[in-house]
Amino acid sequence: MAGQFERHPFLLTVQDVARALDTDLERGLSSAQVAQLQEKYPPNELDVGGAIPWYKIFIKQLVNAMILVLFFAMALSFGVNDWVEGGVLLAVIILNVSIGFYQEYGAEKKMDALRALSAPSAMVLRNGRTEVIPNAEVVPGDVVVLKMGDTVPADVRLFEAMNLAADEQSLTGESVPVDKIVEHLEDEELGIGDRINIAYGTTTIRKGRGRGVVISTGMQTEVGKIAASTAKKTRKAGRSMNYRKYGKRQPLIGLARRVYDFVGKFLGLTEGTPLQIKLSKLAYMLFGCALLLAVIVFAVNKFHVDKEVVIYAISTGIAIIPESLVAVLTITMVVAVTVMRKANVVVRDLSALEALGGVTNICSDKTGTLTQGAMIVRKVWIPSKTIYTVKDSKHPSDPTEGRVTFSEVDDQNQEPEKRDYDQERSAAVLRFDVPDQKLNPSKHKEENEKEATMNPGLEAFLLSAALCNLATVRHELEPSEGHPEWQVTGEPTEIALQVFAHRFQKGKKVIEAEGWKQVAEFPFDSSIKRMSVIYDGPNMEHSMVFTKGAVERVLDLCSTVGTGDTQEPMTEEYKERILNQMGSFASQGQRVLAIASRPWEGKYKKKTSPETHEGDEALRELVESNLTLLGLAGIYDPPRKETTPAIAECSSAGIKVHMLTGDHPATAEAIAKEVGIIPRNLSVLSQEVASAIVQKASDFDKLSDAEIDALPELPLVLARCAPDTKTRMIEALRRRSAYMAMTGDGVNDAPSLSRADVGIAMGSGSDVAKSAAKIVLTDDKFNSIVAAIREGRRMFDNIQKFILHLLTSNVGEVILLICGLGFQDESGFSVFPISPLEILWINMLTSSFPAFGLGREQASRDVMRKPPHDRKRGVFTNQILADMLVYGMLMGTLSLMTFVIIIYGVNNGELGRNCNRVFSEEDGCGPVFRARATVFAELTWLILISAWEFKDIRRSMFRLKPDDTSAFPVFKDVYENRFLFWSVVIGAISVFPVVHIPVVNENVFKHTKITWEWSLAVAATILFVAGMELWKLTKRHFRLLEDAAVVRGAFSQGSEEGGRKFHHTISFSSLKSWRSIGKRDTVDTRASTKEKKDVSPV
Repeated sequence: MAGQFERHPFLLTVQDVARALDTDLERGLSSAQVAQLQEKYPPNELDVGGAIPWYKIFIKQLVNAMILVLFFAMALSFGVNDWVEGGVLLAVIILNVSIGFYQEYGAEKKMDALRALSAPSAMVLRNGRTEVIPNAEVVPGDVVVLKMGDTVPADVRLFEAMNLAADEQSLTGESVPVDKIVEHLEDEELGIGDRINIAYGTTTIRKGRGRGVVISTGMQTEVGKIAASTAKKTRKAGRSMNYRKYGKRQPLIGLARRVYDFVGKFLGLTEGTPLQIKLSKLAYMLFGCALLLAVIVFAVNKFHVDKEVVIYAISTGIAIIPESLVAVLTITMVVAVTVMRKANVVVRDLSALEALGGVTNICSDKTGTLTQGAMIVRKVWIPSKTIYTVKDSKHPSDPTEGRVTFSEVDDQNQEPEKRDYDQERSAAVLRFDVPDQKLNPSKHKEENEKEATMNPGLEAFLLSAALCNLATVRHELEPSEGHPEWQVTGEPTEIALQVFAHRFQKGKKVIEAEGWKQVAEFPFDSSIKRMSVIYDGPNMEHSMVFTKGAVERVLDLCSTVGTGDTQEPMTEEYKERILNQMGSFASQGQRVLAIASRPWEGKYKKKTSPETHEGDEALRELVESNLTLLGLAGIYDPPRKETTPAIAECSSAGIKVHMLTGDHPATAEAIAKEVGIIPRNLSVLSQEVASAIVQKASDFDKLSDAEIDALPELPLVLARCAPDTKTRMIEALRRRSAYMAMTGDGVNDAPSLSRADVGIAMGSGSDVAKSAAKIVLTDDKFNSIVAAIREGRRMFDNIQKFILHLLTSNVGEVILLICGLGFQDESGFSVFPISPLEILWINMLTSSFPAFGLGREQASRDVMRKPPHDRKRGVFTNQILADMLVYGMLMGTLSLMTFVIIIYGVNNGELGRNCNRVFSEEDGCGPVFRARATVFAELTWLILISAWEFKDIRRSMFRLKPDDTSAFPVFKDVYENRFLFWSVVIGAISVFPVVHIPVVNENVFKHTKITWEWSLAVAATILFVAGMELWKLTKRHFRLLEDAAVVRGAFSQGSEEGGRKFHHTISFSSLKSWRSIGKRDTVDTRASTKEKKDVSPV
């Protein structure tokens, strides 16, 4: 706590606290004060040691299968007095550990920085303006604005509390939210939980809103003091060793599980992302294979284990391990996270990065995600049968732009229900998906509309809309650069109402300046979808209740309609007319809110109950009764331009998009049609499917799990959606083996975000939602989700490519060495066709940099035209395993044949004596050393050229892009990825000095310079490329091992067939033959992916 208080702030008045901290409660701190305080106080952070210490990362690099094999080989080399090889192995270990440590430590730092971007933020008042800043930048004296769902950034002395309650369970253990007050307290002995004018850091605001001044930050807060004195560790279930509580066997069971946890964590088998764990298991499996190969070597030599045999065993062990795999994976993930950050996607958990590639369904909010979130009041209906329309307004926050007109309507004369001629036909016909607006143009004429003027009915509506509202609209006479003239804060819906009130000079500030004073607030509750406030008016003997909310929820609370002489009792007939008017607005894609009010008997003096929630609910029920409906507001939120193309991209990728919204069903349906989630004309679908894809949450919630599972299609649009409905939707999708991403922004979305496979929080959402999600969208846009999925798929594809590249070389090397056991010299020892240090050179330097380059490959043109990958198989698909074996065998066979040609074809089988250790012409080692140099050069080139081939595992390297019309595009294509290009070129050139540098070539690499043998390496490279191309051609021609087809639902979301253009709007069910004819004349650029239309469920 800042030390300038004589007594604890909960004992002081707000004015005394502000004076002690030298802050202005109306304007907050100035920029100069903030700079001084940030120098005086440390950042507002808890020092809880969250980052992984560097030494743990270092130890992790030492203890993995790749390094263990090298340690084992190094020890054996030193054990047989092979100092050169042992020294090189030691250098390789140091290099590998250093690179791995540098990359992983850098990755941890970057992840910490990215997590900080999505960490809880605080809204503070500085220089008279509200700003959203990271929690770490909050200083004592800051004025903090709190609302429901916020995490309190520091310990705060409250001076404004409107129905404010905080969840302090994490601090005090009290499960019931604590209601807050602003008055100072007298009892100095009060405990933390009883200081109810203080909001504590890290606690969560459960309801209401308020403001307060920060009194302590960081480790000086109450929770900081606890963190400093307690090192709290949580242990997994079943790890207790308490025999008295759990029985006599528990100590042994607990100890065994603790040892398992320690070893698993130490070896990376139980902690990490799914892919990291899978690769760790692969590494240890390969380690076991290395030991098995060593045993095979010993067995072939009849277990006469001398230096020659040990060296050969070392070679086979090194050959099977892809030493650079972990480093390449780490770098690829870091690059993917960085790319996503630039695309406004913050990854909080690396497991989400891998999961994105397998997403089959996206459950998205509407407001601000599919739509712009910049709402504007388009229509207002007043019970006097008047409709006000806002026209020519393009800037939602500017009340001076555009004009308001009004017209009289007769809402009793409803148009008769239009006949659906498609459904009435007796024969199968073409059905066109045409918007209703085009089929049935409005007959209302604009000449009947006049400029709006103030009247009692409109004034009552504006009074309630402006006061039952937390948004602010402020006019800046001299706006700073980059800031608009009209500044707004608050929720988009409330801003729209506040701007509409400002059009008639009836904004909240203007009305409050006339003497209206707020005395109570019942905040918006998603379960009842409304909010209310109570005001005392000027020269009034009674208080006034103002309410706004969903029409269905407010209408049932109203007993009268209208004001003054036009007031009428609420009858069932009148209610039906109001609902029809709401439907009219909603069918135009407008979100409809009801505005109501009522006089309170006398002055309002009741308080919410601090003891029970039941008391609060009873009081709220009393307040929100016998209301008078003042009108309906139709608020329009236009869809984002990029939403429909993004949904179409999802559809082509086998991903189904669902819209879960709190809006009215007609509003939700209209927007869903506009963005392409459902067809504009539902009659293009079967009646069974059409009735299932658009539902109200209340209807969906009534269904049992069995009934939901029996639906032909899960709802694509769920209206009036509550948090519990989202959770049921997740479970329904999971029962259909779907893998879903769920978006959310509110406190109540946290359960569904944490339960979804990939929880995605909005950057503008509550801190609780962000902490429950694995991904945060800083721009709230739907197309950012699609961009994240595309990047996740790109990363997944690239991981497959470099794993294939690394393991193919390992297979080739192992085949070469195992077959090489048959090459025995005069002493009866096996002569290795490639030396251990040559293998290390190839695996560490030749393979690593091309693998890094493959990890940086751009997304293929088909990446969003394939179905989501199989999560169970992961990267090791049938195609990857088959390719690895085919290319590895080809590589090993060619290398082996080269060795055979030089030794047996040219030198009559001369294998010399002791040629595994030293070069001696007297011992006849010349042919072996030349053959070894040729195999080294050849194997290097084969591995390097395979990296270019793996840019696409199905298409020819000589025509990677099917629509490229140039005659020979291979050079242009391989040069696109410059890192990969130069890795291959420089690696290929580096072979010459390694082969020819004297001393080093014979004493270190165990080979010597060659001449005509280069032609064998070149010929083998040409044959290898031809073999790879032939295998790719075979796969394409016979459609072997190709990706599964994209399975779509009953219609193609976001597509032109969904109603975007008239000439492509013929229904699928009636034109299958036409579609098949069209396909014959269309070039399919989808490579291995073929589309299938299917009417099966999700």
